[in-house]
Amino acid sequence: MKPLLAFKGIEKSFPGVRVLKGVSFDVRLGEVHALVGENGAGKSTLMNILAGVHRPDAGTISFEDKEAVIISDEKAAQELGIAIVFQERSLFPTLSVAENIYAARQPVGRFGRIDRRKLHSDARALLGRVGMDEIHPAERSDGLSPAQQQMVEIAKALSLNAKLLILDEPTAALTETETKTLFLVIQQLRGEGVGVIYISHRLEEIFQIADRVTVLKDGEWQGTFPTSQTTLDELVRRMVGRDLALHERRVDTIETDAAPVALEVRGLTDSNIFKNSRPYLRDIAFSVRSGEIVAFAGLAGAGRTELALSLFGVRNRLSGEVLIRGKRIAARSPAEAIAAGLGYVPEDRKEAGLFLDMNIAQNIVAGRLDLFGSWHLDDQRVEEVSERFGRQLRLTCSGPRQIVRTLSGGNQQKVVLAKWLLMDPTILIGTNRRAASTSALNGSTPVAV
Repeated sequence: MKPLLAFKGIEKSFPGVRVLKGVSFDVRLGEVHALVGENGAGKSTLMNILAGVHRPDAGTISFEDKEAVIISDEKAAQELGIAIVFQERSLFPTLSVAENIYAARQPVGRFGRIDRRKLHSDARALLGRVGMDEIHPAERSDGLSPAQQQMVEIAKALSLNAKLLILDEPTAALTETETKTLFLVIQQLRGEGVGVIYISHRLEEIFQIADRVTVLKDGEWQGTFPTSQTTLDELVRRMVGRDLALHERRVDTIETDAAPVALEVRGLTDSNIFKNSRPYLRDIAFSVRSGEIVAFAGLAGAGRTELALSLFGVRNRLSGEVLIRGKRIAARSPAEAIAAGLGYVPEDRKEAGLFLDMNIAQNIVAGRLDLFGSWHLDDQRVEEVSERFGRQLRLTCSGPRQIVRTLSGGNQQKVVLAKWLLMDPTILIGTNRRAASTSALNGSTPVAV
């Protein structure tokens, strides 16, 4: 069978970094083809080439009966029949759900005016297809939860009637129920002959949904295998280049219980300024000891992110106490929370965690400029500190002067973490499922929300 898509010898470099090194594989009609690899393996760069964001330095792309196609921009990709749901959400926050789904493609009626009735009707049908019947097409996108926004992104991609759909970490913000709905949509697309490229760090999903899987490591192709003929251990070995043995981790509860309390929350009730006058969080109480990791679990909308924002001074508190090392803090703003010893790795690194058009070093030291000079920055020391954190977190980059926007998503997240490690918080809060690397926390107490 002739493939729907074929990559042949794809090369791509950014200043000082060779990201893709002769990658070749194909995707068939009606196939779910998984793409896996560690952070920095080149997965997102390869998909950005396919989406028209980047141009390859070498190699060719064939699509359907077209040889050596040139995908110059996103419009050219859409005209071919390629749709992508990026890892980072790309909705316009002030537009409605329907306007986002059909951005620049709204149905028009007489005199070229937007046909709102048809716009909402078509959007409602797509929302139903992804299990989001409860969302009104006229609702503003910034009022949705991250999981709901992700499903709207998928509905937007489906609206293009694509022949090839690319899903980059689609379940990262989804609940188990929403993930099941997404898998049903993917199965339907497979039956319609649509090709799907599925990128995920959750390897167990690969065996649930994919027909074949391709492994990348450091920008190089490591093999393509039917999922029925490989194992999770084999995929991991090819991803990291060695066998990994699992070791039981013994937790000494007596030692943990003896550690001093670093954070204590008593009866926290917040002011729900975003939805209605009733509190969203009610009478929350917990404590975290030094060196302890506390995870908060719950479905979308359970209040995990709201709790983090309340602790960090973003949401107003009606009542309750927050104590750090036994001292009560007010934390009425992020600045006061930081001064009290709190750090916060946000859910959306691009919107709230990084200066995308600044370089790695500038982002890492942004919170502690006072350490690097009074009148002007000591650039040499800034770069030395940034290089040290880069080594510690195994940051894949050309050097501390590389612009953060050009990094892969995983490496951008490492820059956010490095910034907080430099600030050395007493408590580190993370609202991203992969926000905190516990091996790099230097004794801080993370609270994973």
